[in-house]
Amino acid sequence: MTAEMHTVPLSDGNRIPLLGLGTYANPRATAKGTALECVKYAIDVGYRHFDGALVYFNEHEVGQAIREKIADGTVKREDIFYCGKLWSTSHPPELVRPTLESTLKALKLDYVDLYIVELPMAFKPGADFYPRDADGKYIYHHTDLCATWEALEACKDAGLVKSLGVSNFNRRQLELLFNKPGLKHKPVTNQIECHPYFTQPKLLEYCRQKDIVVVGYSPIGTSRDPSWVTLKCPPLLEDEVLVSIGRKYGKSSAQVSLRFNVQRGVVVIPKSFNPQRIQHNFQVRFYLICLTGTMDSLESLGRQIHRRIMASNVVLHIFDFSLTEEEMSSIEMLNKNIRFVQLPMWGDHPEYPFHDEY
Repeated sequence: MTAEMHTVPLSDGNRIPLLGLGTYANPRATAKGTALECVKYAIDVGYRHFDGALVYFNEHEVGQAIREKIADGTVKREDIFYCGKLWSTSHPPELVRPTLESTLKALKLDYVDLYIVELPMAFKPGADFYPRDADGKYIYHHTDLCATWEALEACKDAGLVKSLGVSNFNRRQLELLFNKPGLKHKPVTNQIECHPYFTQPKLLEYCRQKDIVVVGYSPIGTSRDPSWVTLKCPPLLEDEVLVSIGRKYGKSSAQVSLRFNVQRGVVVIPKSFNPQRIQHNFQVRFYLICLTGTMDSLESLGRQIHRRIMASNVVLHIFDFSLTEEEMSSIEMLNKNIRFVQLPMWGDHPEYPFHDEY
């Protein structure tokens, strides 16, 4: 059973696959061509939803992989669901369409299926994605989410994107868009951190009421890099409740975590930010996008990825079992209300989204 068979409707009439593949990889620690090989093999084993961004610096490889699999007849363009992101240095309305067009140019595609505002915080526009002053302090920019959204609506009207959404928006910021005079296209998704240790019940319920599909990032936890991840929370995949439930079904704790979200109607996009850890613990931590470049060649990299995917096919095997109501409740009780991804370096931004309750 392949991932493209499992989709949920969006409020604008389009559909989104419940399982996606995050394509972030640290560009300083990832071999050139890794995303290309990984996405090609991912398509071969059934993935159809890919989550990327211009700021990941690998959209050209992701696009090449998609186009090669279209060319060889594996998929058609309409089979693929690609999500791109508007970065914080491109919030001014006059920069929105050129930034989206940069993504399309990198991908060499005519449109993206979903384009989302990655963060509700605007940074100083310019070539530097993370602008700082002479003292090393981040340089922010006036944030006008409604003006940014109007520019995105124009992109949708122009056929450059099929659906529009947001990421890391809290209730107040979503309300700002929904209450915008003359709103033409509603946000159909909100990509947020969501996993058994951070279940987000209030924001999930609000999004359901507004007919917004929640896309959960870090659905199986994330790396333990203290520079941007809180270490207050123990490693998710070592939780005994998840391990015990997995043992019952012959599944890993990661598969149980993914199934938990999917069963709640949350789209999941497992990925990794730590190539070394993924290579060390490949089967449990999901693997496709961040292997290190230590192989002798990309050909051997491709063979290794293909062998491991075909041998385990771990992620795709979340659709062949269901959790009972009791098991769902026991996992919900694991909620510690602690984010792995807190982004404290931007905590003083006026639109920092995580100060609000939800």
